[in-house]
Amino acid sequence: MKQIYIDYIAKRIGVRDWQVENCVKLFDEGATIPFISRYRKERTGGLDEVAVAEIRHWNDNFVELEKRKATVLETIETAGALTPDLKNRIELCVESRELEDLYLPYRPKRRTRATAAKEAGLGPLADRMFDVAMVDPAVEAKKYVGPKVATVEDALAGARDIIAERLSETASVRETLRQIFRTRRLVTKATKKAVGQEAMKYRSYFDYSESLERIAPHRLLAILRAQEEGFINVKVDADAEKCGKKLYYDFCQEKRYPAAPLAEQIHLAFDDAFKRLLEPSISNEVIKEAKERADLESIRIFGENLRQLLLAAPIGQKRVLAIDPGFRTGCKVVCLDEQGNLLHNEAIFPHPPANEKVKAIQAVSAMVAKYGVEVIAIGNGTASRETEDFIKRVPLPQGVRVFTVSEDGASIYSASEVARAEFPEYDVTVRGAVSIGRRLMDPLAELVKIDPKSLGVGQYQHDVDQNLLKEKLDNVVESCVNSVGVNLNTASSYLLSYVSGIGPALAENIVEYRSENGAYESRRELLKVKRLGEKAFEQCAGFLRIHGASNPLDNSAVHPEAYHIVDKMAADLGVSAKELVGNAELCAKIDASRYVAGDFGLPTINDIINELKKPGLDPRESASEFEFDHDIHSIEDLKTGMELPGIVTNITAFGAFVDVGIKQNGLIHASHMGVKGMTDPSKVLKLHQQIKVSVISVDLERNRIGLKLIR
Repeated sequence: MKQIYIDYIAKRIGVRDWQVENCVKLFDEGATIPFISRYRKERTGGLDEVAVAEIRHWNDNFVELEKRKATVLETIETAGALTPDLKNRIELCVESRELEDLYLPYRPKRRTRATAAKEAGLGPLADRMFDVAMVDPAVEAKKYVGPKVATVEDALAGARDIIAERLSETASVRETLRQIFRTRRLVTKATKKAVGQEAMKYRSYFDYSESLERIAPHRLLAILRAQEEGFINVKVDADAEKCGKKLYYDFCQEKRYPAAPLAEQIHLAFDDAFKRLLEPSISNEVIKEAKERADLESIRIFGENLRQLLLAAPIGQKRVLAIDPGFRTGCKVVCLDEQGNLLHNEAIFPHPPANEKVKAIQAVSAMVAKYGVEVIAIGNGTASRETEDFIKRVPLPQGVRVFTVSEDGASIYSASEVARAEFPEYDVTVRGAVSIGRRLMDPLAELVKIDPKSLGVGQYQHDVDQNLLKEKLDNVVESCVNSVGVNLNTASSYLLSYVSGIGPALAENIVEYRSENGAYESRRELLKVKRLGEKAFEQCAGFLRIHGASNPLDNSAVHPEAYHIVDKMAADLGVSAKELVGNAELCAKIDASRYVAGDFGLPTINDIINELKKPGLDPRESASEFEFDHDIHSIEDLKTGMELPGIVTNITAFGAFVDVGIKQNGLIHASHMGVKGMTDPSKVLKLHQQIKVSVISVDLERNRIGLKLIR
């Protein structure tokens, strides 16, 4: 990577050049983000996953920028216009906008007014006018009147068209205007199409104005969506007169003030350049810049919500009865064993119109007894509260716990290729119920099968940059999977595919080998898997767990490349490695500095010691039960001042949505979270957090509920 790129990345994310350079080298060697941040701390100076991911993002950007530079240089050189100075300026570009500004005058374009004027031979007249090399342009223009130019005014108009285009393609002019536009206000007006229910949700923006620098990301994305749907027009109020004067003043400073007749022509050319060419282009550019900032913030929140969702507390390996509730079509019930395998399924009809409550109670009681059910999972969709009330009437054995589970994305999974491959003989209702039960057992293992955008934890996810969103969400999923670790002998290929260095093809091979040869007995056995070589093993081994392995380190986050260090630590303490693993008292006696050598520095040695104290510790919390207020079943039951239990279902830039047990979620605005000056709700609440709220407003007409956080 070029030094200019290394310097740019280091400055942008606040790290040292050598840290960036080493990360890039590791990427080139095939290392992944989780592997680098966990096992190569000495080479990166201890950079965390966020910093390493950002370096990779910019590294990929600059690889593409280099390809674009090559195309630009080739095009300009072919046109015979590449000078040493221009080539140097292009090679020193670190931003695509700067590169495109330099390329703009040479980029092949469709026929324009300036093109026609040049074909009429008016280029020299435009040059002399632009260079202030005359006093009266009308006198000079007479020389160009002929077969292709009918009048003096036609000649002057053509020359102005050439000057206007030249101005619009001048990098310094465009940058000057960008600086002005960025400080102006975004203005919206309703269109004739802005009628009806669909348009009304955007009525706040039918006549709206706000500083482009200060507009909140969620408002900008809403405005741009309304524009996309045709309900409003959007522009930057750039003050054309101010911009025109600024450009003309800068031009005159550089060239010298022209005589009055020429000054009039230059003014006309500048006005035309601004109104016809520059204003629309620069306006779109700065709105795009603002949207990019809004995208980043929206994607950041989406990523944080996804992380919290994936790292939600698992109930663990329990026998589960899972219910996908419904009214008319009944409730689909499935029973799963400790590994999530489907044992039984049937439908019950405890709700209207069937109202077969007694029969349903008998059926559930029989299933609980026959399959040794330990926990019950109820989907939180339609008829969820009614099903929860029904289950309370069932005489359950002592110790059976009941949980409500989010259904977001379950319907997407049940109709997916993944679900069809897992359960080809069952319909979508059975698959959906299985997904609900498995989510309770291990949310991470189940949710990786679903496109994150279908999980209902983002905002404007269809409006933001889709490539950037996918990159961020993929990084989050990969980070979560590797931070928890994966059981090599029970994980699905979908979960394994997110393990560092594996991917879909190797994941299938790992599962195939397991099916043919039985459970893995050691990490090194992975090297027998088809197409899994030393490099892939290096990247993945530390994140895979083998419960009950003969070497206890195979069930820890200690990388196989460091096993010899643990052996030495154990020998120095006069015990075996097995005796050392999990013995916090012995680990406390280890002097980390004694084992620093070669590539293994103090950060890695300390990580090893911490892992030995609690090997394979799952970073997730334990699942806890929750109950909504028994008296609240619809929005009509809510009254201002009520205090209710609730569950956070989504976090946005402006607040958090909370399920209080009815169809509509309530909103806790950031200003009602009890923290003065709060601007980031994600700093106060977490997804699926159980909280207590008070009702501050109920809008029955718009089905909106305002809430305030109590605790």
